[in-house]
Amino acid sequence: MLRLFLASTAHFAALTYLTFLPPAGTGRPSTRRLLIMTGFIPLFALIQGIHWMGFLLDEIFFPGYRRVIIREPLFVLGVPRSGTTHLHRVLAEDDQFTTFSTWECLFALSVTERRFWLGVGHLDKSIGRPLGRLLDWLEKSAFSTMQDVHSMRLRDPEEDYFALMPALACFILILPFPDSQLLWRMGAFDRDMPAADRARLMDFYRRCLQKHLYVHGSHKRLLSKNAAFAPLAGSIAAHFADARFAICLREPEQTIPSQLSSIEPGIRFFDARTVVPDLSRRLTQQLGFYYANLLRAFLGMPDNRCAWVTMRILKADLTDTMTRLYGQLGLPLTADVQSRLSQQGAEARHYRSSHRYSAEQFGLSSEKIEQELGDLYRTLTSRAIGVGDAPPPLGSGADTINPAALFSAGSQRPAPTTEPAPSC
Repeated sequence: MLRLFLASTAHFAALTYLTFLPPAGTGRPSTRRLLIMTGFIPLFALIQGIHWMGFLLDEIFFPGYRRVIIREPLFVLGVPRSGTTHLHRVLAEDDQFTTFSTWECLFALSVTERRFWLGVGHLDKSIGRPLGRLLDWLEKSAFSTMQDVHSMRLRDPEEDYFALMPALACFILILPFPDSQLLWRMGAFDRDMPAADRARLMDFYRRCLQKHLYVHGSHKRLLSKNAAFAPLAGSIAAHFADARFAICLREPEQTIPSQLSSIEPGIRFFDARTVVPDLSRRLTQQLGFYYANLLRAFLGMPDNRCAWVTMRILKADLTDTMTRLYGQLGLPLTADVQSRLSQQGAEARHYRSSHRYSAEQFGLSSEKIEQELGDLYRTLTSRAIGVGDAPPPLGSGADTINPAALFSAGSQRPAPTTEPAPSC
């Protein structure tokens, strides 16, 4: 832990220096970006410093978290914008699971922080929730603009990859720090991250999960959802040998522009393209790696440990899909959960997102995406629930994709796509 803290602190200092004094020959940050980063960096440093202080206090006051055993956790992985959020929140309704909430991910990664804020919450409730009402108002104001892309509330289940934020290993940080080599290695973790760094980060992540179970009950089954963990899929499967996996899939020609569209506001806010002009191209290459790495990590895994789900089938018949997923992975399915699934299935069939996007607005060609990744996608989905039971052909495109070739000018610009179902 100390070594990771020192390495992260040194890396953050280097990122800060390069933000304001970039080396010659690199992109020059705009004045707007410099002003934003002047405010962002101290705030970010303060929050991460509080997390690290909490980690230190955990070792003093709550060392028992280290003895918590993570038994048969369930990981919801996949490519971004493929329904992972929807699947995660459906599963989180089941009381056998415990999962991170948004407020824990952002403000309470340590046992110490959680105990503190839970205590504040109990006190606030006893005096009529003045702080709670203020937070409700702030939450509505802060997150309202994100509802069409990714609905978020402080008490909602959320991705625990935010646990890697203090180690500067959370890929979303590519928006404020688009030239960080560490973050780009996170985007191809299983392939590009040095073995020693992989081991340290996976150990750090395991401890964060142990702390969550220490607070919420070690008898619970941990539920983790991370679309950004597709590049870590092989490492997670190796590190959690008894884990179960639910893998969400969606057509690459839908996934890639949807993901680029969802993070475009963040790119613009931090004016990231003034530093890395070809940011969209690099992100597209990374998404291509996601598909290939899922194939490498899970192709040979037995069906009772890994279930594949397409976004299309999840929407078409959520109740049947979830029932089959529970059965395939050997998860207990109670009558109460079955009843909730029936209600959620009806809601899913009628859901329509207003998130609109097109491949061409990012200089992409849908035909080129299909040409480069279509075979790989079909290899993955051949095992998906409701698609077919025949095993996928080996070697279908995983080692031959060329995401760099996806960009083309495109002579026509079709109408924007509307997402048909909840997604991450």
